[in-house]
Amino acid sequence: MTTLLYRGHHYQQNNTAEGKPGVQLVYRRNVYQSRQINSQRSPVQLVYRGVGYTR
Repeated sequence: MTTLLYRGHHYQQNNTAEGKPGVQLVYRRNVYQSRQINSQRSPVQLVYRGVGYTR
């Protein structure tokens, strides 16, 4: 186990990452772009310090 030092105190690290499989993230450009195009954004009314805004 690993000994950790935090603010002058020693701690034992009790979690292990060895049993967890790695995850590979994948960027799929066409999926992301099609979701951006197909998303229906409705205008949002915002008020900041008494002044109204539409986003």
